[in-house]
Amino acid sequence: MLPDDAMPPDDTARLRAAVAFVREHDIATLLPLLLPGLRGPELRSLAPHCRFAHAGLLLFPTDPQDLRRQLADCGLAVDTPSQPSVVVRERLARRHRRALAELDVRILRPRVHGPAGERRAVEVFALTVPAHSDLEPIAAHERARGHEAHLALELEHPDPLVLRGLCAVLARHGARPDGGGYNPHEDGTVLYFTTPAAGASGYRRLELYTPGDHRDALDDHLRADTRARPDAGRPAETLLRLLTGAWTTQALAAFARLGLPEAMDPHAATSTRELSRRTATRPENLATLLRYLTMLGVVAACTGEAPCTEEEESFRLTPLGALLHADSPDTMRPLALMYGGPFYRSFAALDHTVRTGQPGFDHLFGENHFDHFARDPALADLFDRSMAASSRMFEPLPAHPVIITAARASTPRTVVDVAGGNGELLGRILTAHPELRGTLLERPHAVEAARRSLDAAGCGARCDYRSGDFADVPAGGDVYVLSRILHDWDDERCREILRHCARAMPDHADLLVVERLLPVDGSPSLATAWDLHMMCNVGGRERNREHYARLLADAGLELLDHTPLPLEAYVLHARKAR
Repeated sequence: MLPDDAMPPDDTARLRAAVAFVREHDIATLLPLLLPGLRGPELRSLAPHCRFAHAGLLLFPTDPQDLRRQLADCGLAVDTPSQPSVVVRERLARRHRRALAELDVRILRPRVHGPAGERRAVEVFALTVPAHSDLEPIAAHERARGHEAHLALELEHPDPLVLRGLCAVLARHGARPDGGGYNPHEDGTVLYFTTPAAGASGYRRLELYTPGDHRDALDDHLRADTRARPDAGRPAETLLRLLTGAWTTQALAAFARLGLPEAMDPHAATSTRELSRRTATRPENLATLLRYLTMLGVVAACTGEAPCTEEEESFRLTPLGALLHADSPDTMRPLALMYGGPFYRSFAALDHTVRTGQPGFDHLFGENHFDHFARDPALADLFDRSMAASSRMFEPLPAHPVIITAARASTPRTVVDVAGGNGELLGRILTAHPELRGTLLERPHAVEAARRSLDAAGCGARCDYRSGDFADVPAGGDVYVLSRILHDWDDERCREILRHCARAMPDHADLLVVERLLPVDGSPSLATAWDLHMMCNVGGRERNREHYARLLADAGLELLDHTPLPLEAYVLHARKAR
């Protein structure tokens, strides 16, 4: 199995990789991949008590014949029996806000033999996604994120002491409890964990299964689930962890500003002394920062067996930390600099925002953030790059049915990106569909940045550029895009923006709106956090689906559907009301 950023592109390749992983690894080679640092006597004492049972993944065949073809291509039995998968079906329904009836998920466990002939399996969850179905964005999101990909260990003997000892070892090496349950039908207890980001297996979820009823251990495991109940029963510790969130933001920003991701190697450890030389920092202070970042999974410590000084400590870059490398294709460095810079400062005035309704940014800097950034070219460039740093949420958009239909039209169609920033989204769409043309509307300085970006992507010749405001939305396009725009504004300004779009849209045109949606059930969501951020920094807000439907209706537009995107975003599809 490969990490998310190197995942094979199609289901057959993903399944083949999972089969190869199961065939190649035994418990002694698997555990160190999952838990960096587990070695020596501790590994030798742990390995005899459990076995590698299976690797699991979620596939998206177009029909049962397609699934059988995938199994056959990977050397698996095509007649493997299947049954409905209730758990994964419910998780997908919650994650993507879909009705259970829309999701036909089956589970099957074709046999695979280990390196010494051990009987194992690949646990396949199959969600049927017919071609051109509105389930395709779900498939794209799940392939990219790998939520259901996991490895499973099974205890050889259902000993409660061994189970608790194994849980303690997993926790000591960075695995976090992530739910579990007891199945009375098969009399078995299962505990789920999230493994450290620094692991080398490519799998972040671990299933630990033991026969029998071990609900005492299960209760302790669930109480330790830091996502559901952080520091249960210890409110002072919980509050301390929450209060140090600002330290994490600044540690990540400092990591980026000091150029540490560029100075480090993801494959080999570098000593603190050498890193301090490369980054012009003090070794002892740098070691303190790197130890904190190790706790976050941004770097991995490689100190060896013998004690060493701070300067001799060595660290390597993890896949998480690599996202802050300036030259990474998916770099999030601009976000770290923005959230650790201007937006960090403005959050100190959050209480002012709550008392007065005035954005904290305006109170601190004396003007709104759009005007402030426009007067500072370097800051404006950083903001545009920080917006593009979340571009992985755009990955499924070129495959949206509206875009596909436009690309297949008999005459060239035009996609109009309203306030399109540096052209990241429009560039993805035009690159994926050479038949399409594009128009980008932005402020003058952003237009020039977009022109350079789209020229570099090889699609600038198919794009027109318009300098202006929302009142200048170009008429005559076929698809209009508003990506992360409406959450910047209050309802009245949103209605005005949508009316400008509606006036410019021909009757046949489609509007795609990319935003995060507030959950209606109060469940944890990035949208809830961004709601606070938008209020404090721009005076905007996040909204739920029904709220956006009302704003669209006020502008003479009708919300037709909404589909999920990565990073907990959604694309809302609207047209002129009939």
